[in-house]
Amino acid sequence: MEWLNFVSSEIHKQFGPLFNPKITPEWKANQLDLLGRRFDYLTERLNGKAYLMGDQVTVVDAYLFTVLNWSPMLKVDLGKWPRLKDYITRVAARPAVKEAMNAEGLRK
Repeated sequence: MEWLNFVSSEIHKQFGPLFNPKITPEWKANQLDLLGRRFDYLTERLNGKAYLMGDQVTVVDAYLFTVLNWSPMLKVDLGKWPRLKDYITRVAARPAVKEAMNAEGLRK
């Protein structure tokens, strides 16, 4: 529950304003700074783990994967966080994730 709340309130919520085409440069910079600090925390927590809760994928991984996947569309550069990029790749490689993304037209 803690991780679901974290992803909801600290990751998803910070991405939200980036969908607004009228976001000011200052507001966008603030959101990116907030996301960066959250990404730093996630990177630390993923150290030595395949998924947020350890070696088993959970619902929180599905949620985090979804919101992190907004990064390219919203031009959020994850280059500073290679562990997050590896995490996204690992989750995306799961057969059920591939199937769901294909069904939704989200894979090229």
